[in-house]
Amino acid sequence: MNLAIDTLMHEHRVIEQVLSALDGFAAGIDRGEPADRATVRDFADFFANFADKCHHGKEEDRLFARMTDHGFPRDAGPIGVMLAEHTAGRQHVGALRSIGEGTGPLSEADRRAICFHAGAYVPLLRQHIVKEDSVLYPMAVRAIPEGEFERMAQDFEAFERTVMGEGEHERFHALADRLIARFAPVQGPGTTPQTASCHHRE
Repeated sequence: MNLAIDTLMHEHRVIEQVLSALDGFAAGIDRGEPADRATVRDFADFFANFADKCHHGKEEDRLFARMTDHGFPRDAGPIGVMLAEHTAGRQHVGALRSIGEGTGPLSEADRRAICFHAGAYVPLLRQHIVKEDSVLYPMAVRAIPEGEFERMAQDFEAFERTVMGEGEHERFHALADRLIARFAPVQGPGTTPQTASCHHRE
């Protein structure tokens, strides 16, 4: 088992569920349902910190760095595409954060902007995750020696403590749980309920 890649893929599963919740939230706004800035702020907080600072930070500072050590160009090819998509995602999340940090009720312009940015960000990140799971991660596993992945898994643990801070990873899992419970589509009959709790080492 490759614990470093396993950790990243489990984080993908959490992010996908919160993307579904954001999709549901934006769909409600599009139908004219009430919405508030605090919820927009919560979504932006999750994606800016858990998805970008924590998850993408591990990729950019640890995984991609090791891949470049083993011959992958950073500014072209698969890594270049992933970095460009990280940057594009930040623009949409930044726009949502600006709306969330505003004051007063959401205006019609705010509501349209939420739908626009969610409508662009959700498919962008979903497709990004598919490319990483099915193409980039397998390429990394073939290129990087197993021992380096073992050290990388330890680096991920240290990253969560030093870059994110003690307890922050757990806080964002709890935030994900709340957003999923409120806005994610209900599972159909006979399906296995999903949980936002991703892989965590004992």
